[in-house]
Amino acid sequence: MDNSSASVARKSTLLQFVPVMLCFFAMGFVDLVGTASNYVQKDLGLTDSQANLFPSLVFFWFLIFSVPTGMLMNRIGRKKTVLISLVVTAASLVIPMFGEGYYVMLIAFSLLGIGNALMQTSLNPLVSNLIAPDHLASTLTFGQFVKAIASFLAPILAAWGATSAAVTFGLGWRVLFPIYALVSVLSISMLAATPIQEERPDRASGFGECIKLLGRPFVLLCFIGIMCHVGIDVGTNTTAPKIIMERLSLPLEEAGFATSLYFIFRTAGCLLGAFILRKASARSFFAVSVFMMLAAMILLFVSNSIHMIYIGIALIGFGNSNIFSIIFAQALNYSPDEKNEVSGLMIMGLFGGTIFPLAMGFASDLSGGQFGAVAVMTVGVVYLLAYTLKIKKA
Repeated sequence: MDNSSASVARKSTLLQFVPVMLCFFAMGFVDLVGTASNYVQKDLGLTDSQANLFPSLVFFWFLIFSVPTGMLMNRIGRKKTVLISLVVTAASLVIPMFGEGYYVMLIAFSLLGIGNALMQTSLNPLVSNLIAPDHLASTLTFGQFVKAIASFLAPILAAWGATSAAVTFGLGWRVLFPIYALVSVLSISMLAATPIQEERPDRASGFGECIKLLGRPFVLLCFIGIMCHVGIDVGTNTTAPKIIMERLSLPLEEAGFATSLYFIFRTAGCLLGAFILRKASARSFFAVSVFMMLAAMILLFVSNSIHMIYIGIALIGFGNSNIFSIIFAQALNYSPDEKNEVSGLMIMGLFGGTIFPLAMGFASDLSGGQFGAVAVMTVGVVYLLAYTLKIKKA
């Protein structure tokens, strides 16, 4: 009888796990903005500042919607909030199929950012209803791996569409929108049909009460840690090609491989981390990851060899791949009775993806090169090193 009950429980968990992981795949749709903005800029003849507004919008909506989403979860539950995020995401993907003007794309990308802010805030704590606390970090890391698959596919689908217009109904590179929209609809259907027993909703809370949680030292440390993680992530994507162009005089077409290299090792790190974190101490693995990034910063400061620069970028990709999941899990487990509010605060920390690049740009201008940008990222790495001491050993 006991074995039969255990078998049913395992099947039930698997049936719940698959739709949730498909939602993580849908979460990765937001990364198509980087690819799409380049095509939109080319199609509409936009300036760099006009085109760069698209990815900037994503991080802006995290600042605005993350905490209110935590409050919304208290009222309607996590699963319903995830479903709303998927509906908003699907709507954002349908809009570009009916037009490609600047303001049409601006609206589409704004909705995509809003949907992703809702999803990241609600999906991560929803996972905590399915997984034991000691396995939460590894499960979130596996979710990040699934998310990265969608990120990888976006440029491939766009390139295929751009060169196969005859079989894409004239959509060209925009064919990735209906494909991802269909996946969003599938995600909605599967999650809606999946019974998930949630914890009792947290007490209703206001915006001020959510922000007050930052008054708890550990929650504040986690919030700043998320900002540093995202800042290093976005900073590496933007700065790595510039370092190669600056020191080796290579064209952007060749230097751009640095960004792909970063994503390759970040994805590999997510996959390996999902298994390592089930066995290893979160603090130990976090420390190793941060030391990888510290070594990488040293390489980026002193290296003029493309191979050494590539090694540095790969170390950042692998080292930074599990930082978010560990910090997020630490924050949720620290305040188990306020997971919704804490989740909103942590996702609001993704606004660091706007702050760091701005600081890196000013530092580069002042230093007359990319040394300034690397210095700003190094500050983030040093903070994460200090944060390591606060992580629970389990």
